Amino acid sequence: MYKILIIEDEIAIQKILSEPLTCAGYQVTTAMDGLEGINAFHRQEFDLILLDLMLPKIDGYTVCEMIRQESKIPIILITALDTEDAQIKGFDKLADDYITKPFSIRLVLKRVEALLRRASAISISDTICYKEIQLNELERQVTVSGTEVSLTHLEFEILLLLLKNKGRVFTRDELLNLVWGYDFVGDEKGVNFHIMNLRKKLGVTYIETVRGVGYKIAKEN
Repeated sequence: MYKILIIEDEIAIQKILSEPLTCAGYQVTTAMDGLEGINAFHRQEFDLILLDLMLPKIDGYTVCEMIRQESKIPIILITALDTEDAQIKGFDKLADDYITKPFSIRLVLKRVEALLRRASAISISDTICYKEIQLNELERQVTVSGTEVSLTHLEFEILLLLLKNKGRVFTRDELLNLVWGYDFVGDEKGVNFHIMNLRKKLGVTYIETVRGVGYKIAKEN
């Protein structure tokens, strides 16, 4: 069940949003102001946030900015501010969508459904998980046991290739061609050097050396 956080200070608007969302099968949590919203966001995981802009204590723009420093959760701004500048500012804060009041609840439900579908598709298609390693191809981000690992472009491409082809052994020549490109001028020592650095940064021993051939990541049992 998808979990939705509504940060809205008007009780009437909270009910207009929360009741249809609950009937549609979502689990809804509400917050009355920006500070309460931030605290709710930190207490549990949500799949989407509906965020008013004109909030007590911490305004919606700041809430959006604070959440974006920690998460890429889909955020829909719902507000009476309908000027172009207000909308542009919302998107500058990296909100995903912007709905002005008064709104159609059917439109809100469709926007929520579309954003959740897109977020789910991205997480499935662009994230590769292998034991402690998570690689997000779209965001070019790698984490090991939840800690982000900073990789160079070539190190990322090597890891991506090996993870996408688990069990296959790549020769050093193949890695030169597939990762560096056919026009690369260099030798196999460069491949060995990058593999060594990649292993060191990951801190795990999943990149195997196949003696006399090349490298692979084994298939999971």
